[in-house]
This record gives sequence, C-alpha cells and structure tokens, in this order.
Amino acid sequence: MSAPDRNLALELVRVTESAALAASRWVGRGDKLGADGAAVDAMRTVLATVPMDGIVVIGEGEKDEAPMLFNGEEIGSGGPAVDIAVVAAAAWVTAAPIPKPSKPPARESVAASTRN
Repeated sequence: MSAPDRNLALELVRVTESAALAASRWVGRGDKLGADGAAVDAMRTVLATVPMDGIVVIGEGEKDEAPMLFNGEEIGSGGPAVDIAVVAAAAWVTAAPIPKPSKPPARESVAASTRN
C-alpha cells in the first residue's frame, strides 16, 4: 500500500496553524520579538516536514530585526520545486500588553508558487 498523496495547500495551513499557536502563548506579554521568534521557529519546524523543495523568496523581519525565515533559505523535505513567501511578523498584535479592538487580528501567512 502506498502513502496517500499530500496536498501542499493543506500542509501550508498546518504551517500557519503552528505559527499562530506558538505566538498565542505570548498573548499579553508585551514581547513582540518573543512572539515573532516562537512563530518563526514553529513555521521552520513544520516547513521542514512539508514534501516540497522550497526556497524562501520573501522573508519577514529584516526591516525590524525580528526573527525570520531568510531569503534564500531552503525548506521542505523534498518534492516539487516551489518559491515560498512568508509573513510571521503579525505576532506583534498577539503580544500587545493591552489588547485593543482597533488592532487587526493576528495572522500568519505562507504562499507558494511553482519554480521555473
């Protein structure tokens, strides 16, 4: 019996879910870099298991010295060649010391495109 096919989109949902859950542990602590670091570490861990040959082409964090996935970083466990864009820097919202209704909800984003 062969292993079932895996859907890349659902794998990337798992990546964003892991990042959001990791960042959620920092809610209300006022430590943006801690929340960003937790989100990025979780994304990197789960991305390493995704069946793809990924290269980060758009990373987050350089502009504000936050933890990040780096441009050119190779990720995945092998498979189709894809370019990856990541945003894990939305954790500043969850880390805010006093939640404000005017702030947008925290979200983590990953996009993939086939590489030519």
